[in-house]
Amino acid sequence: MSVGAAPGSTTERLRADIDTGRTGDKVAASDPAAAPLGTDDEAAGRPASKHSVARARGNEVKMDEPHEAHERGIGSAWILIGFVALLSLAVLGWGVIKVLS
Repeated sequence: MSVGAAPGSTTERLRADIDTGRTGDKVAASDPAAAPLGTDDEAAGRPASKHSVARARGNEVKMDEPHEAHERGIGSAWILIGFVALLSLAVLGWGVIKVLS
């Protein structure tokens, strides 16, 4: 179920949804913009209608689909950690062989 023509559908609300991670596009963080969402339309003298903003919010924010929390952890970094560990052991072994020979 997507958001209909809600009375609170403004470009600022859509931008807040994007910044808080409700659209699933990015993690929840403030995203400063040189030209905030909707500024181009307003500058052209044709601000976005509430209906078109509501439709855009409906396409971006899916109310019935909970967004999965992003995992906190090192994830794929284990590959890098393993590579560095193996490289360190190889260099250490090479050093030991050089000293003993």
